[in-house]
Amino acid sequence: MKIYTKGGDKGTTQIYVDKPERLGKQDIVLECYGTLDELNAHLGLLASGLKELDQLTAVQQVQQALFQIGFALSASTKLTDADVERLEQQIDQWQSDIPPQTSFILPGGCHSAAQAHVCRTIARRAERRMVELSHQREVPGVCLRYLNRLSDWLFVLARVLNFQAGMAEPKV
Repeated sequence: MKIYTKGGDKGTTQIYVDKPERLGKQDIVLECYGTLDELNAHLGLLASGLKELDQLTAVQQVQQALFQIGFALSASTKLTDADVERLEQQIDQWQSDIPPQTSFILPGGCHSAAQAHVCRTIARRAERRMVELSHQREVPGVCLRYLNRLSDWLFVLARVLNFQAGMAEPKV
């Protein structure tokens, strides 16, 4: 398979929503795809520094889910409410393993926690873009719920990573 097609050289690209469709590269659909891709790349960077197998596996599951969200924007998705519930269960478990949050905290701490915070902010942007898209096209509700929960999941993961590294959370 060739990596380039030259089809996008004039500022458009082809997507598949029921039928092939050419869109300008500035279209909100492509903005959503791009933001999901950016988030996935940053999650890959985060995963490269994780030492705990369960955390690595969880991040890789999220990366797969993000591809499913991208598929949902163009065709269909295998993402389900069970995927959202898995995030919620991990959040609850992780929060029970660390001290309660008593103040606002600044992004930072150990490298992996700081990277999780970067991922969290990109997840929030992806959610905003997808909400905007949902005003123009149908977006499965599970995709919106997943992205909303994902930013919370990444926040708690950052706290867990700092706790495990013995790093104090930078407080506001």
